[in-house]
Amino acid sequence: MEYRYLMEYLALMGLLRFFFRDNSINHVFYDGLQEHIVKTGCGSVSVSIFGDQDKPGLITYPDLALNHVSCFQGLLFCPEAFSLLLHNFCIYHISPPGHEFGAAIVGLDDPSLSVDDLADQIAEVLDHFGLGAVMCLGVTAGAYILTLFAIKYSHRVMGLILVSPLCKAPSWTEWLCNKVLSKLLHICGMCGLMKELLLTRYFSKVARGSVDIPESDIIQSCRRSLGERQGRSVLKFLEAINGRPDITEGLRKLKCPSLIFVGENSPFYYEALHMTSKLDRRFSTLVEVQECGSVVTEERPDAMVIPLEYFLMGFSLHRPSRLNLDPRSPSSPRSISHELFSPESMGLKLKPIKTRIHA
Repeated sequence: MEYRYLMEYLALMGLLRFFFRDNSINHVFYDGLQEHIVKTGCGSVSVSIFGDQDKPGLITYPDLALNHVSCFQGLLFCPEAFSLLLHNFCIYHISPPGHEFGAAIVGLDDPSLSVDDLADQIAEVLDHFGLGAVMCLGVTAGAYILTLFAIKYSHRVMGLILVSPLCKAPSWTEWLCNKVLSKLLHICGMCGLMKELLLTRYFSKVARGSVDIPESDIIQSCRRSLGERQGRSVLKFLEAINGRPDITEGLRKLKCPSLIFVGENSPFYYEALHMTSKLDRRFSTLVEVQECGSVVTEERPDAMVIPLEYFLMGFSLHRPSRLNLDPRSPSSPRSISHELFSPESMGLKLKPIKTRIHA
């Protein structure tokens, strides 16, 4: 079974290399990836499934204007992460409405969904596929949706892996910035300026390049992906996120293990620190990734592998042959937030919460 997944992975790598050379190809379908449209009480939602559906589910949810390819392909192209996740999970990529490939054009009169509606959609997706408790992986806006889902349906979440997450209502600065983006989307759609503003949201200045340093392939790929998004779909998701309520109080009730990644150059860096301070420190871990923006899954996926391995050990979801680690180690997920684990050579800073957050 795993050999087949490895072959599919290698085949996909070859297809995508071809894809990046030929911009006329919008996206890639390959054996092993199943595309589903699930009808829910809040409209239809696209779900892409990869892996053995007899395994536990891993739900992913991307950031604003991204989908499972532009938000999670970097992590899944990392062989260690791919092997670790596919060994333990079947991956269910959920796209925000209108963010999937080939999405129907959204009309001006189509109803807008709230963040509560989006969280409820996830519960209906789980019901559709007969899933029980799942692992959740979300980035920024997607991390907020999955956290809200975990608060509302705590019995259906075994763990949270959150990348540059949000938990508070928008600050006046963010609210105003999002209003400007909304107006730009309404008037110009996914124009060049909109793409550049979104890239600033996702990636560090180093990755975006400068006059002397060319931008990375990741940036070029993401810009092409943004060009495929429909402005109205992105606008509706942005309006939902900009109207999000503060869920800080709900965080105190969460008892599922949580692993939080944040890039040190992320615009949401302090939001992630605030969120970590409100979670039960017995079950939460903060990983700060140096020289990285918000979308760690794309910019520094290699930095996620070791923390993910340690985190999944707490669920007995690891490969003993690959991980010769003592489960009694103080760096295990049950106690990692009380010890300093700092593999600087990988650009990681994993610190106890009390050293990151000051009352």
